[in-house]
Amino acid sequence: MLQLSELKIAVIGLGYVGLPLAVEFGKKLPVVGFDIHQKRIQELQSGQDHTLEVSPEELKKATQLTYSANLDDLNSCNFFIVTVPTPIDQVNRPDLTPLRKASETIGKVLKEGDIVVYESTVYPGATEEVCIPVLEQVSGLKFNKDFFAGYSPERINPGDKVNTLTKIKKITSGSTAEVATFVDQVYNTIIAAGTHKATSIKVAEAAKVIENTQRDLNIALVNELSVIFERLEIDTLDVLEAAGSKWNFLPFRPGLVGGHCIGVDPYYLTHKAEEVGYHPQVILAGRRINDNMARYVARTTIKKMVKNNIDVTKATVGILGVTFKENCPDIRNSKIVDLIKEFDQWGVKVAVCDPWADVEEVKREYGIELVEVNAQHPVDSLIIAVGHNEFRNLSPEQLRAYTQGEKPVLADVKSLFNRDEMAAQGFTVFRL
Repeated sequence: MLQLSELKIAVIGLGYVGLPLAVEFGKKLPVVGFDIHQKRIQELQSGQDHTLEVSPEELKKATQLTYSANLDDLNSCNFFIVTVPTPIDQVNRPDLTPLRKASETIGKVLKEGDIVVYESTVYPGATEEVCIPVLEQVSGLKFNKDFFAGYSPERINPGDKVNTLTKIKKITSGSTAEVATFVDQVYNTIIAAGTHKATSIKVAEAAKVIENTQRDLNIALVNELSVIFERLEIDTLDVLEAAGSKWNFLPFRPGLVGGHCIGVDPYYLTHKAEEVGYHPQVILAGRRINDNMARYVARTTIKKMVKNNIDVTKATVGILGVTFKENCPDIRNSKIVDLIKEFDQWGVKVAVCDPWADVEEVKREYGIELVEVNAQHPVDSLIIAVGHNEFRNLSPEQLRAYTQGEKPVLADVKSLFNRDEMAAQGFTVFRL
């Protein structure tokens, strides 16, 4: 069995999850940060991180961390951590291609005594059913005899500078009792909040996937309540604040559920459930509600524009924000894209701006041209889709200057502003 003093860690995939992990380990242990994208390696070698998850100052502190896209540099490593994405395809089925390819890469350099730990979100059983066979096939080694495995699900919250990697309790697990203990010890070297050693890899996988499923369902509930209250002409936020006066009422808020976790992970669980003969009802119902909220926001905005005698075929709607969450450049699975598509289907022009998003990445991934929306480039109605600080800090007067016409519609998706103050500026206000 490996000893802590013998460790040389390889982190496979240097995105939002892998880079913070590599940096923290690299402050204490020899680490190779591996990524197949040479551009990413060059960026990190220059001391910059475009995801903004790690500052240049923190990158400098990882004195034992090196970056590479060269497979040969993994030969000396003996503890591999996989942090590649696990997306879904167009019909919401798990896409394990990145995970399989990462396993193939590790299999080429795997040696006797090595340990492979997966952090990517998967369904219960995926590590042992999908990844381990690839490692065995490529390496020619035998699982739990020649090499071992573990699972420690990531809990990174992109853009969050308070609940960072070392401050969030980490679930760990291993393929044998001895390996589980060792994996737990390894993570305890960097996780100040401590660890929770799960009883098996499958339990650790299940724990991760239900964390986000639970949050997804709670948001789906308040989203559905928002739709009901709009028809009853009741302000949802007023209702939630009133109900929140009770000590055990959960403080969830309605919104567009995108990103790489909450809008994706439940489909991994439902996929596996259907494989074993059970059709999930509550989970999929929640997913349907949340996936339809962008369409609901677009259609409600259009209806209110029509009521205000705005010719939607000649109007332009400004959309403030395209990233999946506030104060973060991450555009993966952004539901703002669904919002834009719905407007397109109705023949309504949109002008999208976002100070946090990378202009080239948005154009490449979604075909959307980011532009300016401000007093110099006004629109006919406005949707505040993402709660970036740059938008939160705008005054009612500034927002009104962003629009033209007598009765513009303001869709405040995140409920950032006082409804009465906005109405006083001449807006017809809609918010979730």
